[in-house]
Amino acid sequence: MGRIPAIKVAAMPKDANAGGSIFGGWIMSQIDIAGAVLAVERAKGRVVTVAVNSMAFHEPVYVGDIVSCYAEIIKTGRTSITVKVEVYSERNPLHKETVKVTAAQLTYVALDEARKPRKLPDLETKA
Repeated sequence: MGRIPAIKVAAMPKDANAGGSIFGGWIMSQIDIAGAVLAVERAKGRVVTVAVNSMAFHEPVYVGDIVSCYAEIIKTGRTSITVKVEVYSERNPLHKETVKVTAAQLTYVALDEARKPRKLPDLETKA
């Protein structure tokens, strides 16, 4: 499948800390949403985040930045899906600059109606 754009959102003043940059927790929530978008598609249903395997902040995000999260499934197990998410900020609209601000790997588990782990469906093959 490869890396796909999962979400794109503007960083707003309400998401900023006292220093004027965006809270790391806000960025982490965007990463979790982006990863879950891909995991839900693969699982064909409900998933739950079970681990943040790694996360590294490289650059700050500022109010007004357009934050884009790109996601890629890097591993699947019987019930689990591991997703890599890379986050980029677009800033300075007059002289657009795109900066990689963070990357993370998260693991999700597919759930059944009783919220218990379930086997991932087989991948559909094209004829």
